[in-house]
Amino acid sequence: MYFMLLPIILFYVLFKYAPMAGEVIAFKNYRFADGIWGSDWVGLRHFHMLFESVDFWRVLRNTLLLNVYSLVFGFPVPILLALLLNEVRKEWYKRTVQNLLYLPHFISWVVLGGIVIAVLSPSTGVVNLILKQAFGIEPIYFMADSAWWPVVYTLSGIWREAGWGTILYLAAMASIDPLLYEAAKIDGASKWRQIWHITLPGIRSTIAILLILRMGHMMDVGLEQTLVLQNQSVLDVADVISTYVYRVGLQNMNYSYTTALGLFQSLIGFLLVVSVNQLIRRFGERGLW
Repeated sequence: MYFMLLPIILFYVLFKYAPMAGEVIAFKNYRFADGIWGSDWVGLRHFHMLFESVDFWRVLRNTLLLNVYSLVFGFPVPILLALLLNEVRKEWYKRTVQNLLYLPHFISWVVLGGIVIAVLSPSTGVVNLILKQAFGIEPIYFMADSAWWPVVYTLSGIWREAGWGTILYLAAMASIDPLLYEAAKIDGASKWRQIWHITLPGIRSTIAILLILRMGHMMDVGLEQTLVLQNQSVLDVADVISTYVYRVGLQNMNYSYTTALGLFQSLIGFLLVVSVNQLIRRFGERGLW
């Protein structure tokens, strides 16, 4: 069993832990010609520049807000879907719905983003056509409106990942003893009471673990979805840490500055995981450790 774990261990050592040695360039004035170890040491200069930058506080705000939206509105959706699917008794229908829900997860954001943009187009988009013909509402520029863009971002993220997230909850529900439901029926418990007193407590530990892991990504929106959906009109709400690092670090080759930002991002994510894990343990759950 340990030998079978060896490829996974090697993957994390080579691609996760070994590159951490490069974090030292956050404290150096990194130049290609000098290399990582030959570049001049500048201490905390890049961190001072980071915290004094207006752009940093803007992308930090956008990153946190988008993650809060995804957490508040997106995190409960897989739980709800799993509860609904768990009550379906027609296996063929259940499998069909599951496959349809899982499908977006395997489609690239380039494709999904194109679909979202096309559907919400103010001239030919289905949504605007329905709004105009059914309610007489003038076309809305969803992708160019700073108020609507976070809504589109959040809903598109739910569309892609909610179905995939139901897998773990359905697996947890499958481990619940069926005799508990039989006893509840004999006692006259309604379907809602069975869900509230048996199903939800049965998956509570799974919810706690996934919540801890989700909190670790509160500083990381991801690059693909944001890069595909954003445009110049909505950069005030759509420019996040990942796109900022891509633009400033890779395109402008300011590696030390963006490494400092990445180190700050990782530190905050680590503190969030530790804090939420301790909070979960105080509520009686096991947590990650």
